[in-house]
Amino acid sequence: MKDFLDPAIKGTTGILKAIKAYAPTVKRVVVTSSFAAIINTKNHADVYSERLWNPITWEEAQDPAQVYRGSKVRRSYAYIISVVILTCQFQTFAEKSAWEFVEKEKPGFDLVTINPPLVLGPIVHYLNSLEAINTSNARVRDLIQGKSKEKLPPTVTYLWVDVRDVALAHVRAIEVPEAGGQRFFVTAGHYTNKQTAEIIREAYPELESKLPPKDAPDDLPANVYGYDNKKSIEVLGLKYRSLKDSVVDTVKSLLAVGA
Repeated sequence: MKDFLDPAIKGTTGILKAIKAYAPTVKRVVVTSSFAAIINTKNHADVYSERLWNPITWEEAQDPAQVYRGSKVRRSYAYIISVVILTCQFQTFAEKSAWEFVEKEKPGFDLVTINPPLVLGPIVHYLNSLEAINTSNARVRDLIQGKSKEKLPPTVTYLWVDVRDVALAHVRAIEVPEAGGQRFFVTAGHYTNKQTAEIIREAYPELESKLPPKDAPDDLPANVYGYDNKKSIEVLGLKYRSLKDSVVDTVKSLLAVGA
């Protein structure tokens, strides 16, 4: 695991060192972090916000068994759990290293981090194949390609945001003076794969035969963790897109590629 963690940390601090040394006119650096640096997968908070940190320790991160904590999940989704855990490790230590650098080195710039959860939204970049799509949108791709028509897959992560809102958050983080020195938890709220499937069913009836059964249960827990995204709204001025708009636009972009 050290072979993965070290590059994540050194890559982050290396860029900050280079900016300090060679770009003295830079006044602010915005880093894309993740909800992974906030979430506590062992003991979920009642409400997640940018005030919280993933409590994973360096010693825990060195344990290869962390990657296989999802081994009792169905084989096809153990991989997803593993990716979530690895991301938590990388993003937590990488982001902390950025804040520690600014605190110790006192560079001529301040720092802002953007912490989004699962990111959905239309693709705008060229793809040779939809097999190369990002992990978040892969679940939408799988729905419209019929890969989940026998059974709805578990949602795993219950918070989401549209990629266009994440992009705008980065722009606002640069433009808004008050954003300096802050973390921003950027999320539109709760979602599930069931909700996604029903949005597709309504907007694209021609895909009905590829979608999971209508009576598939929604796996949103009754006691699902809450979220506090007020700072992203009040400081950055974000107005989050709805899940419906995001999913409809995502499917439209995937069909255009040839899903």
